Amino acid sequence: MRRLLLSFAALLYAASLSAQKPHVLMISIDGMRPDYVTQADKHGLHIPTLRSFLVDGTYADGVVGVFPTVTYPSHTTLVTGVWPSEHGIANNQRFDPERVMADAWYWYAEQIKVPTLWSLAHAAGLRTASVGWPVTVDSKGIDVLIPEYWRGKLGETNNPDDRFLMNAISRPANEVAAIAARIGVPYMEGNETTIEGDEIKTRYSLEILKADKPNFMTIHLSSLDEEEHLHGPFSAEANEDLEKLDGMVARLIAQQRANDPKAVVIVVSDHGFADIDHAFNLGVAFVKAGLMSGAAKGGPWQAQPWPLGCMYAIMLKDPTDAALRQKVKALLDGLAADPANGIEAVMDPAQVAAAGGPAEAAYVVTLRKGFTATGMTTGELVIPVPGHRGTHGFDPRTTPEMRASFFVLGGGAAKGRDLGVIDMRQIAPAVSQLLGVKNIAPTQSLLPLGDSSAR
Repeated sequence: MRRLLLSFAALLYAASLSAQKPHVLMISIDGMRPDYVTQADKHGLHIPTLRSFLVDGTYADGVVGVFPTVTYPSHTTLVTGVWPSEHGIANNQRFDPERVMADAWYWYAEQIKVPTLWSLAHAAGLRTASVGWPVTVDSKGIDVLIPEYWRGKLGETNNPDDRFLMNAISRPANEVAAIAARIGVPYMEGNETTIEGDEIKTRYSLEILKADKPNFMTIHLSSLDEEEHLHGPFSAEANEDLEKLDGMVARLIAQQRANDPKAVVIVVSDHGFADIDHAFNLGVAFVKAGLMSGAAKGGPWQAQPWPLGCMYAIMLKDPTDAALRQKVKALLDGLAADPANGIEAVMDPAQVAAAGGPAEAAYVVTLRKGFTATGMTTGELVIPVPGHRGTHGFDPRTTPEMRASFFVLGGGAAKGRDLGVIDMRQIAPAVSQLLGVKNIAPTQSLLPLGDSSAR
């Protein structure tokens, strides 16, 4: 990997030091590998807007993500500059061994333990906005807010009453209803991970940009991730989705430039994607070993695996029980000895801490590329995954396909500059410099990029 510094002294020029208040728009395209853009011709993609960043802006060949490479921890690192072990968002879903939380995710901004780009910008007198960004419900630092939130299981039929819910939790009061009245388009029923859902997010974002002209705004577009899960990365369905997203990015850039010709647009992603062909059901082994119940509604347990994408955090009910810890380790070592199970590594707490993973885990089990982790507790230990499917959540240090994206346009960004491979923790400090606010994570802003010793 190239050892480059993500320093805005080199990346951006005097625009970041201007007395005029900055305007920065950060768009996340969930699941977009950088080679969708850098190798667009190879994949037959027509994405002129995203490709323009390669000529007219600055970009990375890849962004080494966090551990695990899943949506909510990654998006929180993008706005905090620190690992999940520091910001507190360890996974998408909460650990719920008794199954009492109704499939709750880490939705709430109060769950973030460190300052965010929004909170620092807001404190500095800058106007902030966000649409669909994870972990933002009731964020005090976001002036105009439509968070990502839903009820029930993700992917199930949405509840039309969720439009009332989204209006109730938007900011300022009744913001969703006010925008709907102005543009004549109702907001989504909770969370739609479709291209139609992203179109609605885009239309609401355009209205916020036009009406409020925020100095710092974030937008999360999620449909590419859904198509990649269903059909695999670079499938015809995923490529078609990204081509439509490219048009949405073009409209957002146009509105941002209408507000401020010197505005900066940053396109990021939370993680990459890889093909899968097998699922490993570690819960089956824990039930068989008598460590947990296989009941769908929970039950007695001593230890159980918590799926984190394509790895498991192993949670102990009593972390001080040394005999239990040894029993679990023996079980995991036995499973790892069989290559058919797809286990890449069984990590102890020191190794997990070094990767920035969940501190509460007794162990973390990572899987090899091609295997995904499930929450199943019945059936076979390993099952085939039919068709062309994809996922994420692998160890970012061992699976290059997990690399995320970083593209910058405007504000004096050097044209055609390739940063090589960078660290996701360096993006938020760079943005804080651009906004002219307190460096959000000063110890990370000068890390040598691509240096594995820095992880």
